[in-house]
Amino acid sequence: MPLEIRKSAEIISSRNNPLVVRIGKLEDKKYRESDRLFLFEGVKLLCEALVFGAEVEYILVREDSYERIMKIVNVFLGEREVHSGGTLVRLSASAFGKLSSEKSPEGVITVAKYIDKFHKKGKIEKDSDFDCTEKMLMLESVRDPGNLGTMLRSAAAFGIERVIMSGDCADIYNAKTIRAAMGAVFKVKTLRVESIPESVKALREVGRRVFATALDKDALKLGDFELKPTDVFLIGNEGHGLSENAIKSASGSVFIPMAEGTESLNAAIAASVCMWEISKI
Repeated sequence: MPLEIRKSAEIISSRNNPLVVRIGKLEDKKYRESDRLFLFEGVKLLCEALVFGAEVEYILVREDSYERIMKIVNVFLGEREVHSGGTLVRLSASAFGKLSSEKSPEGVITVAKYIDKFHKKGKIEKDSDFDCTEKMLMLESVRDPGNLGTMLRSAAAFGIERVIMSGDCADIYNAKTIRAAMGAVFKVKTLRVESIPESVKALREVGRRVFATALDKDALKLGDFELKPTDVFLIGNEGHGLSENAIKSASGSVFIPMAEGTESLNAAIAASVCMWEISKI
């Protein structure tokens, strides 16, 4: 069905327009948190957001791209049932340029509400409504938003249903995270926890094995032992790896075999390799 939206009558030309100023502030996490809104660029991400039920507040289209953008969106959506597309606002090239962070922008920026049904904060507890049977990945102190987004994208590709992350991991609503995730933020659930060691303990108490990706003397070589569908991999910080407490809390450690002379893998690549191994079971 064609996208149903509320169209703003005016074309905003001023870079100092109150709406432009307000949305521009969403680049800052402080304002994202207070408004419970985030923004992202590109027509594909707009379509993904609509198809997977994100609550869109605004669709901001550069005036010279309006016809092209709306044609692409309506063709992509076809007969799919979608939520309201919020309010469509046309901007002059100057006003749009104030909001865009892309080198070659497509001409559309979307503002959506936080996806609270997918992305939560809390604890893993046996007596809560948390589903301990889901396929999971755990992250400790992954600070780079591009890495986090890539991990979410791989999680969606390999059937990982939830990513558990420490409180100091990158913001899932950072524009770089959204861009790297390529729509996975609309599909993969996350849980931000205060303590990774406590979360590992909680998973082990319900019978799940959690393997720390760490090269220690007792580490098992990935591919040399039998994995279970319920196993969980724990990935650490890009530069410093996992904390000692996180490693001690795990069921064991694993390392990814690499060619001689290779120092290490990027954290997002290592996570993807581990998730691929789980997906084969």
